Amino acid sequence: MKKIYCWEPWFFMFFGLFHLHRIWGLFDRESYASFWMGILENKGVPYYATMGVLALLCVAGIVVFIRERKHNYWWRWIYIGGGSYVLFDLFAIAIGLTFWKTLLDSMFDTSSSYWNICWSLFIILGGFVFCLGISLLIKLMKDKK
Repeated sequence: MKKIYCWEPWFFMFFGLFHLHRIWGLFDRESYASFWMGILENKGVPYYATMGVLALLCVAGIVVFIRERKHNYWWRWIYIGGGSYVLFDLFAIAIGLTFWKTLLDSMFDTSSSYWNICWSLFIILGGFVFCLGISLLIKLMKDKK
C-alpha cells in the first residue's frame, strides 16, 4: 500500500524554498554571489549546517525510495535524481574537485551572459518542488481524515 510519510511534504517545501531563494540572485547578482561564494570558501558553521541538513534530507529520501520500491509514487524518483545530484555536489565541494570548482566559479560569475538563465532554471525547479510539497501536504491531510 502506498504511503506518504508525514515529513515528505516538508522535504519538498524545504528544497523548493532553498531553490526559490535564488530569486535574490536575479535582483542583486553581486550580493548573492558574494554570499554563497563566501559560504563555500570559508566552510564555517553556516556551510556545515546547510550542507549537513541537505545531505541528511537526501539520504532520507533515497532510503525511503529504496524501502518503498514496490509502492513508490512517481515523485519519489526526485529523491534518486535530485538526491544523487546534491550528494555528488556536496562531495565534489568537500574534496575540492577542480572541474566542479570551475563550474561553480562560472555559475557565480556575475558578468556571465547566462546568469539569468542558469538561476531562473533553479527557481523554476524550486517552484515546482515547492508546489509538489504543498500538494503532498494537502493529500496527506485529506488521507488522515
